[in-house]
Amino acid sequence: MSAIAAVQHELLLFALAGLLIGGLDDLLIDIIFIVRQIKRRLFIYSRYPRTTSATLQPSETPGTLAIFVPAWQEAEVIGPMLRHSLSQWQAGDYRIFVGTYPNDPATISAVADISQQDVRVRLVVLPHDGGTTKADCLNHIWAAMLREEQAEAMQFKGVILHDAEDVVHADEIRLFDRMMDRFDMVQLPVQPILSRCSRWIAGHYADEFAEAHGKSLILREALGAAVPSAGVGCCFERQLLGTIAQDRGGMPFDPTSLTEDYEIGLHIAQHKGRTVFITMKDAHGQPICTREHFPETLEDALKQKARWLTGIALAGWDRIGWQGDWRERWMRLHDRRAMLAALVLLAAYAALLGQGVLMMGKALDWGNPPPLSHMTKWLLIATSGLMLWRVAMRVYWSTACYGWRQGLLSVPRIAFGNIITMMAAQRAIGLYIRQLRSGRIIWDKTRHQFPIMQSVDDTAPPLQGRLDQPS
Repeated sequence: MSAIAAVQHELLLFALAGLLIGGLDDLLIDIIFIVRQIKRRLFIYSRYPRTTSATLQPSETPGTLAIFVPAWQEAEVIGPMLRHSLSQWQAGDYRIFVGTYPNDPATISAVADISQQDVRVRLVVLPHDGGTTKADCLNHIWAAMLREEQAEAMQFKGVILHDAEDVVHADEIRLFDRMMDRFDMVQLPVQPILSRCSRWIAGHYADEFAEAHGKSLILREALGAAVPSAGVGCCFERQLLGTIAQDRGGMPFDPTSLTEDYEIGLHIAQHKGRTVFITMKDAHGQPICTREHFPETLEDALKQKARWLTGIALAGWDRIGWQGDWRERWMRLHDRRAMLAALVLLAAYAALLGQGVLMMGKALDWGNPPPLSHMTKWLLIATSGLMLWRVAMRVYWSTACYGWRQGLLSVPRIAFGNIITMMAAQRAIGLYIRQLRSGRIIWDKTRHQFPIMQSVDDTAPPLQGRLDQPS
């Protein structure tokens, strides 16, 4: 029992130290955000009404927007997505470019059917088979856009990114057109659609995005750090994207990156471009955002999170480094701490298991575990307080976005998120090692779904049903 007690004690100390550092980091972010919100309520919103899509002025220099949609094995969802987008954006000046692969005839056919019905849709077939990286697909869409600009002697004002499963907002085009007058990259909130089939795995994405896009990205912008792109619901100024492309041999998106969307936002900031995260409501009081289904199965969740961890926490370390001032470096550290957080969580659960073994041994009269040291007790108190604060914040943001029922469910979903993070971290390490050895990166797809546009859960505004697209 003494050996078990010694191992359990070391694991506990490591976990408590990690939880304390991470908890203080989160607490500092929360405090800065709360102070900022209080100041804005007292000195800005009390004097000026908040802008909505109803009061948003049209662009002073309106232009045509290009929408990039990479599509690999998306035959079941790309059609409904395009039809819904076209119906939502009836009055906008835009063109949708959909990138497909020669060895995916079903997706080509689905896009071709719609492009024949609506001249705003462009079918782009890559010169090689898929799947490659998403960035590679985006680069070929970029080349198709350049050919259209040359053929028509015009230039697009901005480039919008969307995925094949996105549910877009009707006011998005008008908002992007206006914001491109002032900014070089605009990111709108992403709101996961709740699923009755996966309240725990898919639901934990809703909790995480509610807090990340309700607080974290807003704070990044307020601090003056770069706002990373989410890869959907974002718009880039055309000329600056062209400058980045020139620096990369004609390709704005790095085909060797698993998280090209995250990196492109940081590169825009490095080129002195202005990045912004816009939270605005429409005339009905609903947020102007992009909604989409997130993975519902453990396997798909592990694929997606492992890809994020590999691209941001592992490859991002050596790909984009630690440029910028202390605010930028702090935010990059905050992004990349996920791998260490997974190790800390593993140690915490192992220490908890070890404590259970020690208690069982005491009950069976196998020996008494040594008492906790004074420092360990204080660490337990401090980390417990910080954890309670984190739980309260998670409940608050989930409630604000999805209602009080989902706010309560967010508490047990924290455990699901922790388990997924630990498993995804292990997978990410293997993925990163294989990437270093082979130098080859594959588009590791997850299942995509598009909701049937009627009403997705008991949240407002609701959507119900879905069309499934296997990976």
